[in-house]
Amino acid sequence: MASEYFEPPAPRALAHRGLAVDAPENTLLAFARAVAVGTQYIETDVHVSHDGVAVVAHDPTLERVAGRDVAVGQLTMAELRRIDLGHAQGFASLDEALDAFPDTRFNIDLKEDAVVEPTVAAITRTRAASRVLVTSFSDRRRRRVAAQLPDAASSAGSAGVLRFRLAASLGSRSATTRALRGARALQVPERAGIVRLVTPRIIETAHRVGVEVHVWTVNEPADMTRLLDLGVDGLVTDRVDLALPLIAARS
Repeated sequence: MASEYFEPPAPRALAHRGLAVDAPENTLLAFARAVAVGTQYIETDVHVSHDGVAVVAHDPTLERVAGRDVAVGQLTMAELRRIDLGHAQGFASLDEALDAFPDTRFNIDLKEDAVVEPTVAAITRTRAASRVLVTSFSDRRRRRVAAQLPDAASSAGSAGVLRFRLAASLGSRSATTRALRGARALQVPERAGIVRLVTPRIIETAHRVGVEVHVWTVNEPADMTRLLDLGVDGLVTDRVDLALPLIAARS
């Protein structure tokens, strides 16, 4: 299925939680900083608020980002907006982020089961399905969103990645396609423990069945260059300001 998400030519630089060098992560300011340096892709995460709104947040609690021992889901969206994250930023809803950056493609990681329906609602209200990719460690969660948003792209969850890796090692095209269950991307770390997930064979097999390989989280220019040389299609990075010039130089 064609998707606006993949229309710009690869390789892609995905701004991991925005560009948080001088802004709090996963805020509208971090997203604006990323867009200002030229990225077309923002990677972000969503939890659900107490009143059922999809909230842009990576962690389930406020402890790391705001020093408060309270869960995101214990507060309403109005209360979350008033949390001081620094630089005059509070939490934003997914609706607000999609509205604020209408020309930007979003990579949305669903962090809990309860956020599925609020995420679908936010993407539907903003008519953003064709410019989003939904992902989750849970394949079941990812497929629930994909079933309701056929115009959205999606990335395989943990089980799908492992099934794909096994099928690729066996050289079975049909098995690799089945392993993906409609996903258009593999978004993976280079390694998971001692297991190497990004290899020439994995990349070649993915490309053969029309799937992109995006690697996270890549922040060192030397690693970016090495992975681009291997043929990966995307770098999920905290330093999109460093990745974009490297990619542009290869065009």
